[in-house]
Amino acid sequence: MGFFSQIFSNNHRKSTGMSSTNRKKPIFHNVADTIDKNVSYVNEALFHTEDLVNRPIHFLAEQSCLLYLNSACDPGKIEEIILKPLQRAQEANPDRDLTGAIIEKHNNLEDVIDLMIRGYAVLFLEGRQESHAIYVPCINIRAVDEPANEKSIQGAHDGFIENMHVNLQLVRKQINSRNLVVRRYTLGNMTKTEASLVYLNDLASPELVEEIDRKMKAVNADNLMNAYLLLEYIENRSFSPFPQILQTERPDRVAGNLLEGRVALLMEGTPAVLIMPATFFVFYQSPDDYNSRSLAGSFLRLLRLLSFLIAITLPAYYIAVVSFHYEVIPMELFYQIKGSVEKIPYPPILEALFMELTIELLREAGMRLPAPIGQSIGIVGGLVIGDAVVRVGLVSYPMIIVVALTAIASFVVPSHEMSYSVRLLRFPVMIAAALFGFLGIVFSLTAIAVHLCKLESFGTPYFAPVAPLRLKDWKDAIVRLPFWKLNERPIDAHPQKLVQENSSKEERSDDRG
Repeated sequence: MGFFSQIFSNNHRKSTGMSSTNRKKPIFHNVADTIDKNVSYVNEALFHTEDLVNRPIHFLAEQSCLLYLNSACDPGKIEEIILKPLQRAQEANPDRDLTGAIIEKHNNLEDVIDLMIRGYAVLFLEGRQESHAIYVPCINIRAVDEPANEKSIQGAHDGFIENMHVNLQLVRKQINSRNLVVRRYTLGNMTKTEASLVYLNDLASPELVEEIDRKMKAVNADNLMNAYLLLEYIENRSFSPFPQILQTERPDRVAGNLLEGRVALLMEGTPAVLIMPATFFVFYQSPDDYNSRSLAGSFLRLLRLLSFLIAITLPAYYIAVVSFHYEVIPMELFYQIKGSVEKIPYPPILEALFMELTIELLREAGMRLPAPIGQSIGIVGGLVIGDAVVRVGLVSYPMIIVVALTAIASFVVPSHEMSYSVRLLRFPVMIAAALFGFLGIVFSLTAIAVHLCKLESFGTPYFAPVAPLRLKDWKDAIVRLPFWKLNERPIDAHPQKLVQENSSKEERSDDRG
């Protein structure tokens, strides 16, 4: 047991290096040639990297130099914001001359080096104890466009990008409230990735905010380049097949969850935003549900929930029927299925595993290849290979239908994380059906239901509002009632204000009958 406890222990990775915040190296200023000594120290600390640029600047009576990394700073900004104003200056006074720049003053060379890596140019003045760090980053960002993974039919068509500041602006654009609070973090001992925790101060539960803040501060890892790595550090059960944190690239989806009292986490370099806490039914909600009429939104939401059962149980049901329970098949269909199945030389479980793994291979190949080739692979795999394996006698026609319906049902899920969970869970259910028939399917679904009821996401029951049962929350979880009926926020996020104003001041004609 000690071997497995070491492998699956939940201890965070520790960095062996000492953080630069614990090291102090004052700027040289009391000896001769202080600028050369400061430049030499920075050069040594950066291991003589060749993208370090030293630009001497001469004033009437003082000497200075501008030090920066040309791979992290924008040359155009350096010229316009720093060099031209200083060349026009008669004396060295950066606070007065650099009026259009973001300036930080530091007397610790270790802090200066950390800022240079993040896109600051540092100005050293002869005999001065403080250095001036000017923010001139080289930022290459793509245009705000609709995310490819979350298409919208009737809603907004903007999506998050890899720049966190632009993403915060998109959230601010959706919610113009003074209660929108942003907490900043720097994660990763080596990567130094910026992250922001966003929530509405008058709605989000203080206990939820403090729990996430505690988990964020407890993370001690060298590599945290994106939100996908951070997710595994802060979620409750990393080995659960179900995701406990919602990922989205849509600003309107983030705004909707913030208005329900949830918390969002943004990271530099990642277009996906993490939303916490997340329940099972949140993953089956789509922004299009709220951009269409309530009946259409409710129908689509119920269809997605039905697809969860179809994607998990349909192959297992077919295996159980063919292997154990022929009596449930109508007599007219029995002879057709029997004639197709009896030509297959191996059990239905092997037939199903072969087809499921083939579908997964085709899906993965289509994702990794360029778009035109990926579409060709899908056509070749769906038509040529499917027809060939049936003609050869490796797979029966009913199995082709079952696998195709299962693949379509798994595509219906709006969240890719939940789609992966569905694709993984179907395999143990298929094996249980091959061993015990319908009894194995019932046992597997019972185990999944028990796990869903026991699972939590930041103190919130994962299967709410079904377990624990709260019928009032079904109107925006299982179905989507008209907005004027949604006068209470879901209780799963424990918002500070449960009642929300969604009703008209006038009496509804629907209520008058």
